[in-house]
Parts: sequence; structure tokens; C-alpha cells
Amino acid sequence: MNTFFEQFPIVFNALNVGFLQTMKLFAVTLLGAIPLGLLICFGSMSRFKPLSSVVRTIVWVVRGSPLMIQLLIVYYFPGLVLKTAIWGGGEHGRFIAASIAFILNYACYFSEIYRGGIQGVPHGQQEAGQVLGLSRRQIFFKITLLQMIKRIVPPMSNEIITLVKDTSLARIIALQEIIWAGQAFMKGSQGISGQIWPLFFTAVYYLVFSGILTILFSKLEKKLSYFKV
Repeated sequence: MNTFFEQFPIVFNALNVGFLQTMKLFAVTLLGAIPLGLLICFGSMSRFKPLSSVVRTIVWVVRGSPLMIQLLIVYYFPGLVLKTAIWGGGEHGRFIAASIAFILNYACYFSEIYRGGIQGVPHGQQEAGQVLGLSRRQIFFKITLLQMIKRIVPPMSNEIITLVKDTSLARIIALQEIIWAGQAFMKGSQGISGQIWPLFFTAVYYLVFSGILTILFSKLEKKLSYFKV
């Protein structure tokens, strides 16, 4: 049987590959969810009642159901119910399905954070902008948006750090992220089986990445501290 020192390079390489997949899912989710969340926020705050009602219902359903179930539905529903394999096959198809499920889920959470940030800006400041002759667009970008960013950084940072850990749920549809890679050595992978220690090493990746994000968000909060609210 291979010793720990013989197994470690094999395990380390597999974990790196899995972590790269985790990072890709994390990055794609943020790139999609941050702007989509703002659009959903505008929809939920719309004065057109049918639109706001539909959007709020969607947000309620997404936030009220487990992400794991959403992953399963997004991945399996087209093939089992619609009889159409729209995601394609293999790892690429699983990644696309996981990305869509994560983007929709986190966009709904982000939308509520945006809404709270916008509504937290004193209405009197918007009225002051109107007195100065600013348009609604100018008021939003020059007054509301800047103060909203300051207010939403703490809750957004919490959600983003949670996203780092939630990416592990993608293994439910067999996406080969880092937890999948670590767990494979328990079942048998690359000549190694019955080993649980690779799974513990996956925690190190999450801790380091979450620590880096925590430091970055802390610095961002300090830079935005000139907005006294």
C-alpha cells in the first residue's frame, strides 16, 4: 500500500483540479447573480403591481426552497419531463446546469439585499435631488447607489462567503468540485481507496479562500467608511 508521502502528490493534484472547478462555479455565479439580482430588485420594487407580484413570488419560492432541490430540478427536469437534454452531457453540461441554479438562487438573495439598501437611503435625500433638478436616473446613480453600496457590503460579503461553501452542493448532480475530489479517495480513485484524510484537506481550501475574502471585504468597508450613515 502506498504511504502517505506517496499518496499526497496524487491527492494534492486532484484537489487542485476540484478546487479550480469550485472557483469557476463561484466566479460564474457572482458574474451572473450580481447584475441579475439588481434587475430582480427593480422588478420587485416596480410600481406596476402585476410585475412586482410575480417577481416577489419567484423570490419567495427560490429563497424558501433548498438550493439542493433547485439543482436537482434544473439538471433533471428538462431530460426527465421535457424529454430534452438541453444541458448536453458530461461535466460541461453539469457545470452549466449548476451555474444556472446558483445564479438564480443567489440573484434572489442579492435582490433582497439591494432592496434593503435602496429603501434604507433617507427619502429626503431623493427629494433634495429633485429640488436640484436632477432626473430620477441621476438621483439613483449619484445619490442612492453610492449610499446603497455602503449599506449592502456587510450582508453581501456574508452571502458571498456562504457561496464559497455552498458550491459543495453541486456534487449532488455529480459535478466534480473539490469535495467530490476528496470524497473519491474514500471510494477508490487513482489507486487510493479507504482514505478519509483527503476530505479533511478540502476544508483547508475553503478556510484559506474564505479568509482571503474576509480580509478583502474588511478593506472595502474601510474604504467606504467616508459615507457616514
